[in-house]
Amino acid sequence: MKEIPPPSIIQGHAYSIYRPLAMLAGMQLDVFTPLDDGPKTAAELSKALGLRSDKLSPLLYALVQADLLTLADDRFANTPQSDVYLVKGRPTYIGSAHELYSDMWSAALGVAQSIKADAPHARHDFGSMSDSELGAFFRGLHGGAMATGRQLATTFEFDRFQSLLDVGGGSGGVAIAACQSCGALRATVLELPKVASIARTFVDAANLVQRVDVVATDILGSPLEGAHDVAVLRYLLQVLSPDQARLALRNVGAALRSGGEMFIIGHVLDDARLSPAPAVGMNLVFLSLYNDGQSYTESEHRTWLEEANFKDVSVQFGAGPNGASIVKARKM
Repeated sequence: MKEIPPPSIIQGHAYSIYRPLAMLAGMQLDVFTPLDDGPKTAAELSKALGLRSDKLSPLLYALVQADLLTLADDRFANTPQSDVYLVKGRPTYIGSAHELYSDMWSAALGVAQSIKADAPHARHDFGSMSDSELGAFFRGLHGGAMATGRQLATTFEFDRFQSLLDVGGGSGGVAIAACQSCGALRATVLELPKVASIARTFVDAANLVQRVDVVATDILGSPLEGAHDVAVLRYLLQVLSPDQARLALRNVGAALRSGGEMFIIGHVLDDARLSPAPAVGMNLVFLSLYNDGQSYTESEHRTWLEEANFKDVSVQFGAGPNGASIVKARKM
């Protein structure tokens, strides 16, 4: 008689969801910021947050189990990662990403519906989304965009550049952080008109209006003008169809000088389409948000870049924030 395997994998998947949900609730309630001045009991933290202790306590223990808080002598404290990334006011703060996570996870919960209907059930159309929807979406992305800008500026020595294009830049976080890291760098954020107004708000808040321009345009229209040193496309190609991705790369390439560099930040699959895990998983989200967007493969990126007159293409899987990959290329 064939041995019946236990449903351990199924049950493991079913119950592993609670750690991310605890993290999301902790970010939404801003549990971590009041702990910046030291450990607190559940009662003390509840008072600081204006919440009932008996309601907050189960979440606090779940956050300990999720490795986001520690517990000693009935006092809760931030872990090193929570202290760096989830305390408001830190330059590395990414707690606002809870709006993005809520949006992505809600979309992924309906992936079967999207597949069955042959249409995204939670479609993102940046031209028709309301201001509040756009604001929530790009606030959620801003912390990661800032982290990307800092990483690129440091790792790839952006201080050797004078002019940066932040293409489909959303909040402008990449441009803002890169300019903060490199004192002589100037940047231009390219975005659709409704999103461009959001980017201007973030640029103004960063006191960088003299160095960061925001231009409302559709990169799928005419080729862009200019002779910039470097272009960054963060989370852009994955919302486009293959033909649109090709066109975007050609249009952006037209605005780079010979020898200029392009950095594509996003979820890139290996050619077997089985890794990295975040790229595989994000395709469930893309199915529910976009008509054609998806995580594309390394080979697809290489082909499109070569067609757009780029060379020296390299792919660093999972090297960017949040498991994103970094594709680097140079214009011929």
